Amino acid sequence: MNYSTKEIQKRVDDYISQFKEGYFSPLSLQARLTEEVGEMAREINHRYGEKPKKDSEKEKALEEELGDVLFVLTCFANSLEIDLSEAFEHSMSKIETRDKDRWTRKEREK
Repeated sequence: MNYSTKEIQKRVDDYISQFKEGYFSPLSLQARLTEEVGEMAREINHRYGEKPKKDSEKEKALEEELGDVLFVLTCFANSLEIDLSEAFEHSMSKIETRDKDRWTRKEREK
């Protein structure tokens, strides 16, 4: 299933809104985001780095770890009333301007 960022933010908000506790504080969300990114990094290191998993460690899907990062990032955005589409557009505009001549472009096919 394909979701727009608006749909992702709504689905996360619908889920979190059913609990009295609501969203965690920004500091707690930052800690959770750091934790999830660390878990993703660990999985990447096991797959592509020099640190193989121990036999006792279960295999985790990189997609699952990336999904966890996206969930916490969405919680963060929702808790601060930030539209992820707008944040993405702002970042891409900045990157496309700042880095337009930074990398070697591929030859265009004719």
